[in-house]
Amino acid sequence: MIGIRLASGLLAMVAAGAPLFATEGGDGDRERPFRVTVVDDQTGRGVPLVELRTVNQILHVTDSNGVVAFDEPGLLGTRVYFEVKGHGHEFAKDGFGFAGVALDTKPGGEATLKIKRLNIAERLYRITGGGIYRDSLLTGVPAPIREPVLNGLVLGQDSTLNAVYRGKIHWFWGDTARPAYPLGNFHAPGAVSDLPDKGGLDPSKGVDLTYFLDENGFARPTAQMPGEGPTWITGLVVLADGQGGERMFANYAKIKPPMEVYERGAIEWDPDKAEFVKRAVYQGDHASTTGETLSGHTFLREEGGVEYVHYCNPFPLTRVPADPEKIVDEEAVEVFTCLEPGASVDAPKVDRDADGRLRYSWKKGAPRVDQRGQDELIKAGAIKPEEALIQLRDPDTGKAVKAHGGSVYWNEFRKRWVMLFVEIGGTSLLGEMWFAEADSPVGPWTFARKVATHEDYSFYNPKQHPMFDQEGGRLIYFEGTYTHTFSGNKTPTPRYDYNQVMYRLDLGDPRLSTPVAVYEAGPDRLATGPMLGGDVVGKRVAFYAPDRPGEGTTPVEIGDGNRIFVLPADSQLAETAPIHEYSQEGSTRRTLSLDPDREEAGWRRSPQPVGRVWKNPGPPLAW
Repeated sequence: MIGIRLASGLLAMVAAGAPLFATEGGDGDRERPFRVTVVDDQTGRGVPLVELRTVNQILHVTDSNGVVAFDEPGLLGTRVYFEVKGHGHEFAKDGFGFAGVALDTKPGGEATLKIKRLNIAERLYRITGGGIYRDSLLTGVPAPIREPVLNGLVLGQDSTLNAVYRGKIHWFWGDTARPAYPLGNFHAPGAVSDLPDKGGLDPSKGVDLTYFLDENGFARPTAQMPGEGPTWITGLVVLADGQGGERMFANYAKIKPPMEVYERGAIEWDPDKAEFVKRAVYQGDHASTTGETLSGHTFLREEGGVEYVHYCNPFPLTRVPADPEKIVDEEAVEVFTCLEPGASVDAPKVDRDADGRLRYSWKKGAPRVDQRGQDELIKAGAIKPEEALIQLRDPDTGKAVKAHGGSVYWNEFRKRWVMLFVEIGGTSLLGEMWFAEADSPVGPWTFARKVATHEDYSFYNPKQHPMFDQEGGRLIYFEGTYTHTFSGNKTPTPRYDYNQVMYRLDLGDPRLSTPVAVYEAGPDRLATGPMLGGDVVGKRVAFYAPDRPGEGTTPVEIGDGNRIFVLPADSQLAETAPIHEYSQEGSTRRTLSLDPDREEAGWRRSPQPVGRVWKNPGPPLAW
């Protein structure tokens, strides 16, 4: 607790205007550092996680205010060159190709550097770990959170889960590091914070976490299930108990060397003890049993008069009734799949109708099929590539995008389901963040846009926080685990490594203009998902096109005052095709078609294409 009291004292001194370091005086006085602030050239806000490296390889990394405190003996007071580098950002290069700047460093002096953001998403701050605002405090810059340098003796935390329970946000993490020893807490430490509209911070500024602490002031376990090895939890969800109250559930896994799961089950939060208690142990193969299926981040949705919990991996293809008794019942689990109950990817038996059409539906006793499973089914000849449910790709290149972890939530601004996920096997193994949207939880998930990159670094298990949405869902927030693990990078970033970093994404950004499904909604009528109120099941996908302006696109009316946006007719983008306008003679009726030879009495085709749109690469009908 000494570090926490010290941080609070430093913050109080800054707020009162007291200098942290003397600028002149006796031999015991220390000169104030030189402050460098790196700001986003688009917003003017300080950018965290930007590296400033001297010629002799002294590394400084901006804190969550974008501040570096430079006080290197022998160099402070001289002209110093700093190489400037940050994930998803670019600093101007000089004539020799060096991306950096020389600064006249002076005790107590300051300089501001502008850096160009290439990411669509905006990096805001670090949520966990030590020294979040270290350099700000050293140079007299206020910090927005209560514990700016050490909270709960936590130095690093893996993979977050959170949910709103009894009016507060409850947070839980994986393995957690401490100052006293390399091994820390491996049983899901937790914390609470206030909602922004109930006394909590604006999410653009930070999150004030109050950890559940042990007698030493360290974040204590909240899910220490009996047995050897760590306890990892997943699938956090809050359910109504039918009596006006709430109950919080999750699933757990027990781990033994080398990273082997030997037990899975369900747990429930005990609000009196502030810890999870065991509710059920799942049976069967622990690599593929219910506990593995009921993992990831969750949302609630009513379908057919029944409310379900959907589990996202990152696609929400598993569900269970949102009932406190059903959620721990393995027999209640349903999976959206094309495989028959009892089948597997290794021994596939696919579900087809009388016409041979592959059929996807919610089934009990059937396995979930992710993108890797789809590839195996295609390789085995069980399904065709165009029959695969998940068709994620980059609209500019046509390159397939393989999703690893992420979350899905309804977005009111876009009137669609929004997924934020990390790609596996991109320009970094697990460091590329993507945005995708669909008209229903099961899809069609077809086109995605990269929103953040982490060069030679991981940013895994990301999660959006819908309780932080602002401006009707136009601004959304997400975080992920920033770590060198799995990246191949041998040099962890000081203070930031193995911690949670928050981003903000503006869904109104024109760079997010991504092709969406355009459906055949009736005779010669086209419509997007929001035009149909999200009721797209069984609708034929005519093609894909953005429903908002983007670079180089032109608006085209599709009826009822709604528009799509098409590429120029001479565009060379992959997987696009020319589209023609057809007009009915003697009326104002218009429609669009990819078929240049469509023949229908009384309809006339435009002499030239009105532009180009994206062909549907997947199943012809939405599920």
